[in-house]
Amino acid sequence: MKVLLVDNVNNSAVDVLKSAGIETVVMPEVKNLAEIIEEFDAVILRNHTFITEDVLKNAKKLKIIGRVGAGLDNIDLNAAIKFNVKVINSPDGNTIATAEHTFALILALSRHIPQACESVFDGKWERSRFMGNNLFGKTLGIIGFGRIGSRVAKYAKAFDMNIIACSSKNLEGIKSFNDLKDFLPLCDYISLHIPLTSDTAGIINKNTLKYVKPGAKIINCARGGLVVEKDLAEALEAGLISGVATDVFEKEPDIKDCPLLKFPDKVIAVPHLGANTVETQTKVATDIATQVADFLLNNH
Repeated sequence: MKVLLVDNVNNSAVDVLKSAGIETVVMPEVKNLAEIIEEFDAVILRNHTFITEDVLKNAKKLKIIGRVGAGLDNIDLNAAIKFNVKVINSPDGNTIATAEHTFALILALSRHIPQACESVFDGKWERSRFMGNNLFGKTLGIIGFGRIGSRVAKYAKAFDMNIIACSSKNLEGIKSFNDLKDFLPLCDYISLHIPLTSDTAGIINKNTLKYVKPGAKIINCARGGLVVEKDLAEALEAGLISGVATDVFEKEPDIKDCPLLKFPDKVIAVPHLGANTVETQTKVATDIATQVADFLLNNH
């Protein structure tokens, strides 16, 4: 049996597979996956490599795909079903890291921390330029109240923020809305925590932004495709919203044309760091490798 690891999966996955007696090939970047996939019984990846139908139709031996992390939008799930390839992920492993990262961005956005830091390193002392906002008493609107969204809410409560949610769930102690039209006007901060699907793609767009409370701030640590970047940039330019913090982009890693990057004073942008902690990457890689090894060895 032979397993391919791509996308810089943590080395703990290699240790698990080798200890199980499974041959492991590590390729941090792979551009010809469709050509080499026929050699492998399993693939373990993060979010950079795409498993398309063209790849899967050449995967004669492939039995299982392990996605390190939660999202599955870089894997053609319908094609996987068609070719009888099992797909697994580790949805719980990145919860704490992503929630902490989200709240770090909320704080940084509120106090202009990256911009102020850069200013000091330039030898400047611009206190008046970087007037911030308290979180106390502000309303944080969370779109999607699953594992990550609910943990972000816990952190926000420690700062005495008001929490509301846009969610189909019945939430105990949290005011919840089904319609963005009713939800968005109430939010000082809007944080996205939903998967990217055909239904959620571009939910923050020029039409929904019409309902946003003037001066609101938007934080996205979920998926770039949830936001129409052009529309968000226009809302920034018009002063409809006062700031954006984003960990994710419509096109990753090629972000040179992202219109949000034209607003360095109003936008905090980082390169998809949500789950990028030593603890999380070790945990999720170990978890996925264990599941893959068990499946291959026991044919579950």
